[in-house]
This record gives sequence, C-alpha cells and structure tokens, in this order.
Amino acid sequence: MRSIKIMVALMLLGLSCTAEASAAPRKNRDYYEARGEVVWEVPGKKKVIALTFDDGPDPKDTPRILDLLKQHHARATFFVIGSKAGKHTDLLRREMEEGHEIANHTFTHHFFNNSFTAERIHNEIAKTQEVIYTVTGQRPTLFRPPGGMFDEAVLRIARQEGLKTIMWSWHQDTRDWSRPGVGYIVNKVLKNVHNGDIILLHDYVSGQSQTVKALEKILPELNNRGYEFVTVSELLSGAKNMVPSMK
Repeated sequence: MRSIKIMVALMLLGLSCTAEASAAPRKNRDYYEARGEVVWEVPGKKKVIALTFDDGPDPKDTPRILDLLKQHHARATFFVIGSKAGKHTDLLRREMEEGHEIANHTFTHHFFNNSFTAERIHNEIAKTQEVIYTVTGQRPTLFRPPGGMFDEAVLRIARQEGLKTIMWSWHQDTRDWSRPGVGYIVNKVLKNVHNGDIILLHDYVSGQSQTVKALEKILPELNNRGYEFVTVSELLSGAKNMVPSMK
C-alpha cells in the first residue's frame, strides 16, 4: 500500500511539473514584442519605413550611400561598429549632420554566444557608446546585436546602457552582405514593403558591395509609391498614433 501511495505521489508531482513547464512563457518574438523589449517593425497606416545600415562606417561605401540618401531626401539609421567609428570620425559626423540616426552595433561585431561574459557584453556596448558620444556629443538610444543574436543578459545590459534593442522586419532581410545580386536585393524590398517596415541593409560588406546599385533603384521607386524614409526613433515615436495595418 505504501509503495502505491509513493507511486501516486510521484505521478502527481510529474503532472505538476509538466503543467508548470507548459505554463512558462516561450521566449520567442511574441514574448519580447509583448514586453516591448525588442522591436522588429512598427506596422501602421502611415506610409513610413526605416532604412537601417549595419557594420559601418566604411570609407568606400558609406559616402556613396549618404549621397544617395541626400539626393532622395531620405533619413536612415546607421548601426555603427565602435572600432570603425573611432577610425572614421568624419563619416560619423557627416551621418549626424545630414540628419541620420546613429545607433550602437557593438565595438568589434563579434556574435554574442555562450562564451561571452556579462562583463564582455557590457564592454562591447559601453565602449561603442563612448566612441559615438566623444565624436558626436550624442549618446545612441538604439542597439542592434550582431547577427541578431541576443539573450536575457544582452537585453538587460543594453537596457542598463539606456538602449532599446532593434531588429528588422523578417520579410526585409535583404542579405545584401552575401552579395546575392542587385536584382535580388531590389525585389526583396519592393515586393515585400509594408508600412512601418525596418529594412536591413549594410554600408559595409566583404567584397564588392551591391547595396549602392540596389539603392539607386529602391529609393526612387519607394518615393514614387509615396513612402517617407524616417529614422527608427521617428518610427517608434509615431507608433502610438499608428493604427495596425493588415498585412
């Protein structure tokens, strides 16, 4: 009889643990969006989109991209690498002076994995904050982890530095860093564009960039469709007034 009672108790304990496990929230995109901790896009009725450029500043491609943005009256957000920003201070200042937003993309662009201690994560983010502040006199408020890789520790440290974590619209990952072809980049943006998109591009890639040529087609076409190019912070600031659109 005693053994039967023990077996029943163990079964009940197992059921209890299973119920608790199933009740625990899955920490996926829905979880982080609901908590307002990570942003992928800001859907709405307004025809606004945010172009974002990672991995610069780069002395070859960043000036060409800035020229195109100026030509088409477009503002963008540059997620800069701290070590590069410290070397190309003129480009960082130009981005700011021409009305673009400068955001944090870590100091060395190493992907955050299990080998990263909290101290190392903090140094990657904080050093970049200091570089940008020293050059521009402004501290970024936005952060994007390299490769989009983050966990609770990364988010917590970013918050401690006063940063909001920004990803990109999944349907707007142009993969321009892999040089898939100008036509691929153009079609990825134009065929999938929705109000409030955050579009992922790069102002530095390894090898011959295709991003500039793609932008020569993307910018005028989106202008013709009535889209306004805003910074990510401008997109976020208008979120309260935006009514979700059907996608």
